Amino acid sequence: MKGQYFLTSESVGNGHPDKVCDQISDAVLDAILKENPKGRVACETFISAGLVIVGGEITTKTYVDVHKVVRQVLKEIGYTDQKYGFDADTCAILNAINGQSPDIAQGVDAGGAGDQGIMIGYACDDTPELMPLPLMLAHKLVKRVEDVRNSGELSYLGPDCKSQVTVEYDGDKPCRVDAVVLACQHTEEILDATGKHITKEARQEIIDTIAMPIVGDLVDDDTKYYVNETGKFVVGGPQSDTGVTGRKIIVDTYGGVVSHGGGAFSGKDPTKVDRSATYMARYVAKNIVAAGLAKKCWIQFGYAIGYPEPVSVMVDTFGTGTVSEQVLVELVRKHFDLTPRGIIKTLDLLKPVYQKTASYGHFGRQDFSWEKTDKADKLKKAAGV
Repeated sequence: MKGQYFLTSESVGNGHPDKVCDQISDAVLDAILKENPKGRVACETFISAGLVIVGGEITTKTYVDVHKVVRQVLKEIGYTDQKYGFDADTCAILNAINGQSPDIAQGVDAGGAGDQGIMIGYACDDTPELMPLPLMLAHKLVKRVEDVRNSGELSYLGPDCKSQVTVEYDGDKPCRVDAVVLACQHTEEILDATGKHITKEARQEIIDTIAMPIVGDLVDDDTKYYVNETGKFVVGGPQSDTGVTGRKIIVDTYGGVVSHGGGAFSGKDPTKVDRSATYMARYVAKNIVAAGLAKKCWIQFGYAIGYPEPVSVMVDTFGTGTVSEQVLVELVRKHFDLTPRGIIKTLDLLKPVYQKTASYGHFGRQDFSWEKTDKADKLKKAAGV
């Protein structure tokens, strides 16, 4: 875009009900892959007041104690006391897992894609992570909430939280943070005399302790802060809102900056291309930007269930490319194996790494193989620039 504009992205903490479900589904996946890398997993989780339901289609030779996995994840997040509305030791757990359809399995076993669909990848030079700045700031804010809670620095915080950041741009350049939104679950100790609002002192402490270390270099006198704008946030987590796996797909990807293919990630093994091919699309886009072939790169892959090669590859650099999109498509097809088997091999996806992805975004962290830029030099040389 040209001229000045404002761009907003949100994130949610690891104690948000939807993110709790994502982490449980991916913890089940990790437990299976640890013992059986060829296991097929499509695990869905639902959580509500006092209840966790784990279901889906799973085919594996190993045994997983689902109840144990669920309780461990809840404890890691911090749901260990009824004062937060949910207790890992006392909640009810229902296991409703079935086997995978043999009709799907026969196509996947032959090397085909596990489903049809479109998969989107993106990278830009906003940040060192080659991710959109509003989303990276939003992720870092909710991670900061978790850190200060666990350290005891702000001991009144609960596991549930949300953030949102609005960044002002001038053309393609981010200039400043215009607004910060924080909703942090807390105990009653920081309420004022009315019992309806947190105190002004607590509000300022949240801004100083959580927001400023993350956005401080980008704020000015006109930056606005919205902290627990309903007044209070004592009742949170699954007690206040149901959670479902795969409901935070924009948080998981690019914060609404570009389009989304529609498929969720968590609880799915890498034969499901709506996960693995989206990781590959990010890997390809990031390497193109890292190679200096574009400042922004959006990639779309299309797949047909049971067929190995993508039925389409599209690249858009939003006018920032140093070579044409047609040349980039040719480079992508030549230098990247886009079959499900090729993606799994290239990104080493049969390891139990997935629970880590289920909080703070699937992209923009160096922990993951799809964040490598090891193809950048080869792409630059092949493009002749």
